[in-house]
Parts: sequence; structure tokens; C-alpha cells
Amino acid sequence: MIDIKAARNDPEGWRAALARKGAAEEFDELLEADRERRSLLPRVEGLKARQKLKGKPTPEQLEELRRVKAELEALQAELARAEERFEELLARVPNPPDADAPDGFTDDDAVEIRRVGEPRELAFEPLDHLELGGIDMERGAKVSGSRFAYRVGEAALVELALYRFALDRLVAKGFTPVLPPVLVREQAMYGTGFLPTDEVNIYHIERDDLYLTGTSEVALAAMHTGEELDPDELPLHYAGYSTCFRREAGAAGKDTRGMFRVHQFDKVEMFVFCLPEDSREQHEYLLSVEEELVAELGIPYRVVNIAAGDLGASATKKYDIEAWFPTQGRFREITSTSNTTDFQARRLGIRFRRPGGPLETVHTLNGTAVTARFLLAIMENFQEEGGSWAVPEALEEFGSPRRLPAPAPAPA
Repeated sequence: MIDIKAARNDPEGWRAALARKGAAEEFDELLEADRERRSLLPRVEGLKARQKLKGKPTPEQLEELRRVKAELEALQAELARAEERFEELLARVPNPPDADAPDGFTDDDAVEIRRVGEPRELAFEPLDHLELGGIDMERGAKVSGSRFAYRVGEAALVELALYRFALDRLVAKGFTPVLPPVLVREQAMYGTGFLPTDEVNIYHIERDDLYLTGTSEVALAAMHTGEELDPDELPLHYAGYSTCFRREAGAAGKDTRGMFRVHQFDKVEMFVFCLPEDSREQHEYLLSVEEELVAELGIPYRVVNIAAGDLGASATKKYDIEAWFPTQGRFREITSTSNTTDFQARRLGIRFRRPGGPLETVHTLNGTAVTARFLLAIMENFQEEGGSWAVPEALEEFGSPRRLPAPAPAPA
């Protein structure tokens, strides 16, 4: 949630920033709800004070107490409604974007920062990842419905090697590996900003009142809920591996072929808790780690700065790395990294205290290390005529074959 005290002190600045996310009207409603509840508070306290009498009350005083009690009950009910409205709006107002985030609301408004690597000039018509074999969407649909996939045989080994490769490189950099739960309580989803604004994309297990996470960011952030962290131990760097689940509501007609946009996938996620003054530097660091991983695998890519209106509720700034996909003739997102400043930690109650100072809220950041989209990028970029494809040498030590043969022709 946003810092309401800071917003009160600079309402015009906050409103201008939030307008870039399309949330100016929600912010206006929040400030109005805040003024209403704050105006009621002294009136409630005043009526409570009038109920305190010294000695035995007179009949007149008893009558006055009855009137005060009735007035107080009505005012407390009004205050409860105002508080509920305030909390509801506070939960919906997003984190304002960083000044460095470009204006705009769509993918097309993202600003390219750099390109690394040259896409191969293919002397043949490239095949997409389904045509190259090892991924079975038809049987996935038969068993689970659309947007589910089987990865079979050596393709499965390549994907598993990708996750082990990422974890190995991150642990070498001092990240703590974590295997987090994928079912979490509502507070974890709310605390990370996925509720209430992204509810349509979340799987809810109503019988147990648990939610399937769409990223291990949720469980990693919530791991320190309600804790006071030692500032001398910050930053904390975690690397979580988990299966992720997303309903992809609103994605009808988008990436319907293949495994690019599915309901279930695996991911290695980086997560950071740090001092407020360090979050900008940590954001650049996470991006550099992502770039190292993509570059070591030899995948051509570009880095883009995401537009303010295209950011999620919790993010103030986000970089995407987009890999080149020959069959699409364009770059597509394979990683992202976001600075969420104090938005998530404020909701989750994660704080720290400098020597002799007050409690402060930590900053949190997240970044993708590897997802299954890396497999798709490798398949398409390193294919050969006829349908065989090579695997980056870095994955061989983690159980991946060096080359996968062309898929067998379909029976006549």
C-alpha cells in the first residue's frame, strides 16, 4: 500500500504520478475517504470524553448520557463505514511510477535501452517450438484443458537443466536458494499487491481458502511477514524455484499456439529485501544478473523500460528482457525485474530499525532468472535445417543433451 502520510503531504505530486498509471481518480477518492474518516475521529473521541463523569450522575446527567450514547453509537457506525471505504481504496491505489518510467499504457510504449547479440540469418524457413518436437499441447489439453503442456524426453531434460543452471549461477553470487510453497493465504496475495487488483488471474482453492501463486515472488515476499529485519544483514537475496499458475484471463486470442502463454509453468525467481536508499542500485543489479544468464546461453535479446501505465500495481519501474524469436520475427519477453519500493513491505509489515532510530519499511524487488520461455527461445534460435537443434554448452553439466534430433515425421 502507499504511504498515506506522504500522500497527504504532497497530494498534487502523488496525483500527477498516479495519473500516469491511470489511477488519479482512485487517488482522489482515497484522499476524500481519508478526510472523512479523520473528521469523524475527533468527534467520536469527544463523545467518549463526555461519557466520563466524576461521582454519582444526576438525573439530568443520566439523560444526557443516554443521548450521548445514542449519538456515539450512530457516529461509530458512520466511522466504521468510512474506515471500511478508506481501507478498500487504500488496497486499490497502486504504487506511483518512478519518474524514469516512460509515459504510456501498452507494450508499444516501452522504451528500448539496448540490444545484445545478432539474430542468426537462417537460410531456411524456421520451425516454431511445437514443430521442433518435445512439447505436446494436444495431450495437455486432453488432460487439463487448453494452455497446458507436456514436455517430453530430452526437451524435458533441457528445461530442467535451465532451472539448475540458473540456481547454480545465483548461488555463486550469494543468493539463498528457496523451495517455497505454491499455495498461500489471502494475506500473502494481498501483501504483494496481486489482490485485489489482479484477482481474475489467480486460482483460488475455495474449500481451503488458499491461492495458487503465479510467481514465487509471493511466497518469498511473505516469508518475512511481520518481522523486523536486521539492517546489518540487508540486502537479503533469495532465489526461489517453483511451479507457477496463472488463469491468463483476458488473454483470449493472444499467443494461442504453443507454450508461450500457459496456465502452468516453472520459474526461478530472484527476490531482494534491502534498505530504501539501495533499491535503485539493487534494481540495476538484478537486471545485470538477468542479462548475464541470457548472454551466457547465447540468446539474442533486447532490454526495454516498461511504460508507467503498463506496470503492475506494486511496481514503480520494470525492465523486461525480450528474446528474439525467428518464427515470429520479433522480440518477446522472457524475463522482467521490478522495483516495488516499500509498497509490498508496508502491506506485509516488514521493517527495520537503524541504531537509535524509528522503525522504517524495507524495500523489495523481484526479477526472473529463468522460465520455460528460455527453452522456447533456445529451440528456435539454435535450430538447424531439418528440425534438429543445439543446446548451449552451459547446460550440459546440468544433465542436458548437447543436441536434439529432428522430430520423427508424423505417420502417414
